[in-house]
Amino acid sequence: MAAQQHFDVIIIGGSYSGLSAAMALGRALRKVLVIDSGKPCNAQTPHSHNFLTRDGATPQALSRIAREEVAQYATVQFISDLAVSGSSIQEGFSIQTKTGQDFTAGKLLFATGVADQMPDIPGFADCWGISLIHCPYCHGYEVRHQKTGIIANGPIAFEFAKMILNWTSQLTLLTNGPSPLNEEEAKVLQERGVEIVETKIKAIDHNKGQVQQLVLDDGKALPFNAIYAKIPFHQHCSIPEQLGCLLTEQGLLQIDTMQQTTVPGIYASGDNTTMMRAVSAAVASGAFAGAAINRALIEADFA
Repeated sequence: MAAQQHFDVIIIGGSYSGLSAAMALGRALRKVLVIDSGKPCNAQTPHSHNFLTRDGATPQALSRIAREEVAQYATVQFISDLAVSGSSIQEGFSIQTKTGQDFTAGKLLFATGVADQMPDIPGFADCWGISLIHCPYCHGYEVRHQKTGIIANGPIAFEFAKMILNWTSQLTLLTNGPSPLNEEEAKVLQERGVEIVETKIKAIDHNKGQVQQLVLDDGKALPFNAIYAKIPFHQHCSIPEQLGCLLTEQGLLQIDTMQQTTVPGIYASGDNTTMMRAVSAAVASGAFAGAAINRALIEADFA
């Protein structure tokens, strides 16, 4: 592919949201380049749920089918590479990749997701996405009514515990340090059978990512079938910020109702814009972003 090849739209990130946008734009006859490094955040997750027509499919199968379907549109091209920098130019934007390729486009869409910041707890990263999970709507049904832990601290701990009680009454809240709950909140949870453990977590024992027990600093071991966790994250791609895009207080890319960031011509969709991290939400936001970008291109033609 020739350097400096110009596209209507460059999409950085070729997972569910990026491919959904690529399909919308391909069907609108737009010349699109999808740049993807092949490292989705749900790589360890064995099954994807709560997505109509594909409930229970593997993330790999979903990605393969999506890629095959989008590839049918002749105006959409793909490269396996990592976008490393970007700049504004007269024609729109320029994107440079790790292998030294340079592409330009009138519009950019970042569907790059976020990177979870794993705590320094042995076994945590090995279980993440398998039996140590973040979303009850994605995975809660499969571990319903089972012995479950929640690792959470700060203001979210109480609300998250209330939510997970919908799926199981066998619940332990592990704050991994002093509890943030006030007396009333602690009483509400305890009256519903939730044990609150403040002891620091030493390790998570597991078998190929399946939680067996959680070991505390005092040596006590708590058996669990599954554990939910709320952990911090950061943007997987720094290019939007390099180009001047603003983040929300939560660290998400700030977008308007048309999926456009605070920089005109730069759009974002999927996990990097919302706390609703689910395949269905990513696909929906990608489809909408594709339509919004096409609308902007049409309006520019008539300006």
